Amino acid sequence: MAQDVQLSIVAPAYNEEGNVGPLIERIDEVFSPLAAAEGLTFEAVIVDDCSTDRTRERLLELREKFPWVRIVTLTPNSGQSAAMFAGFSNARGRVIGTVDADMQNDPGEVARLMKMLGPDVDMVNGWRKDRQDKNKGLRRFASRFANGLRNWYLKDNIQDSACGLKVYKRECIVGLTLYRGMHRFFPALVKMRGFKVIEVPVTHFARHSGESKYMAVGRAKVAFWDMLAVGWMQKRVIRFEERELMQNGDVTTKKDAP
Repeated sequence: MAQDVQLSIVAPAYNEEGNVGPLIERIDEVFSPLAAAEGLTFEAVIVDDCSTDRTRERLLELREKFPWVRIVTLTPNSGQSAAMFAGFSNARGRVIGTVDADMQNDPGEVARLMKMLGPDVDMVNGWRKDRQDKNKGLRRFASRFANGLRNWYLKDNIQDSACGLKVYKRECIVGLTLYRGMHRFFPALVKMRGFKVIEVPVTHFARHSGESKYMAVGRAKVAFWDMLAVGWMQKRVIRFEERELMQNGDVTTKKDAP
């Protein structure tokens, strides 16, 4: 890890040629002044999930203007969980913020959320309290039903687990193994590892350009089985503190598990 990178903003992108420009420009608008005034070092890691439009070409153009843009590409199209894992694996920051590339999240809110991290907060989860999707009524009903079911089963006490706007201390995601669909359960997975998670309302906007790649009804069945898998992991997780007893009587704590 490059120690001089304080913040990495990770965004998965699939066929978002009309959105990656506004995304990078908004990141520049918020974080370049912080870099100048406060010495903040940051990067944006955009993961192109094998787009079939001009997303990749547009990102290459943007990198010419904004050298802090890093581009990771996946082959073949692998889904949002894989894109998030690739972004985490390549991010160098001590703090990692995530946003969706569709500009329904304001990447500028990462600056507000990262200030909430501290001794008692390891991850901040965004809550799209007032969603602005197309088919707003249907999506709101589906979201409330899914979050209610997940809360009942996993007991993670999170209103909007699938919100793309999140901020983590780096240690929350180091060593985290992701499987397809697990991006919907990040708060539960992080809590399961012993970290502290809070949730705060965040702004939400109508999609800037293009169409949603995911339909709530179509993914409900898969998400249900994924939820059962996370529940199984919660029940089987092993936690212990490992210590080495030294000859002089000192005790060295090596790690907590998992």
